[in-house]
Amino acid sequence: MMPYERFEAWQLSHELVLRIYRATSAFPASERYGLTSQARRAAFSAAANIAEGSAKRGKAEFRRYLDIVLGSLSELAYCLRVARDLDLLPDDEWRSLDALRDRAGKATWGLYRSLRN
Repeated sequence: MMPYERFEAWQLSHELVLRIYRATSAFPASERYGLTSQARRAAFSAAANIAEGSAKRGKAEFRRYLDIVLGSLSELAYCLRVARDLDLLPDDEWRSLDALRDRAGKATWGLYRSLRN
């Protein structure tokens, strides 16, 4: 097990990446380089930045990466809203994905707060 895998924030973010990839695979080909790519990159960025930040020296540096994670999760929230509003995601799937994104964000905030000096 990699050290970052112990963090609930990473576990939830990783689950989110997998679910976003599955959900966006049903998007139309015309969105391959638009919404599909953007949503996938935002979700991937969240999990990847927790992994990368946890390997940095010191709490302040890790917190900087967690700031990026929170931004990526916010970006993903907007991607999901656009997908829902364009009828690319059914309401129930949107609610489920957004709830997971929210849980990942709350766990990330908890990790961020735990790293205060």
